[in-house]
Amino acid sequence: MTADGEHPSLGFDRIAVEDVSRHFGRRRAVSRVTFHVGRGQILGLLGPNGAGKSTLLAMLGTLLRPTSGSIRFGARDLSKSDDSLRAQIGVLGHDLFLYPELTARENLAFFAALYGITDAEGVAGRALDRAGLRDRGDDLVSSFSRGMRQRLALERALLHGPRLVLLDEPFTGLDDRAVSLVSERLRQLATAGAIVVLATHDLDLADGLVTRVALLRDGRLMADEAAGPNLRARYRALIGAA
Repeated sequence: MTADGEHPSLGFDRIAVEDVSRHFGRRRAVSRVTFHVGRGQILGLLGPNGAGKSTLLAMLGTLLRPTSGSIRFGARDLSKSDDSLRAQIGVLGHDLFLYPELTARENLAFFAALYGITDAEGVAGRALDRAGLRDRGDDLVSSFSRGMRQRLALERALLHGPRLVLLDEPFTGLDDRAVSLVSERLRQLATAGAIVVLATHDLDLADGLVTRVALLRDGRLMADEAAGPNLRARYRALIGAA
């Protein structure tokens, strides 16, 4: 097990989503979506609320199974997922999974120990540095702003050096400095060989960060393409006003 963003050989360099649908009763949250993403890429799942972004993230995180279609992590199909696959995934969702009654350092050391990282205290200290929270490391998380908690939760999700990083609206509550810190951290992860997938409706923040985009509307994939200039104009043409 490695930490600090170094990625061991984990068996997959590519994720293939093939003709995937997910139904909740009669409602089709995701309908026949296909896209591929590889190591070193930052894929933006872009679309309005209700487009199916969070449902896709949940399936990529092995929390939901497709109603039809397949998701493959390298040669391994999602239907054969187990703890060894889940150990290669880091998730930052709307629930930050932090204990407010513990300090920032205690939170990170606790999760590092859960991941089986030997030097939990050292890893926690370095994670605080990356989050820009070294001077607040011994303060209770209950005293943190939403943006500070968001930055801490991101590092919590990355302690075990995941191969796949999934983020649902990762810039919520962040000021400009924090946005810059998080964006640079995601670029570092991609450079180190991780696969990064983030869902957002904020085109300004996605522009210049994502290297590939999957544009979604009403659960359907409208485009899967390399990120290019004029993202807002492209989004408006395929999705609608933004």
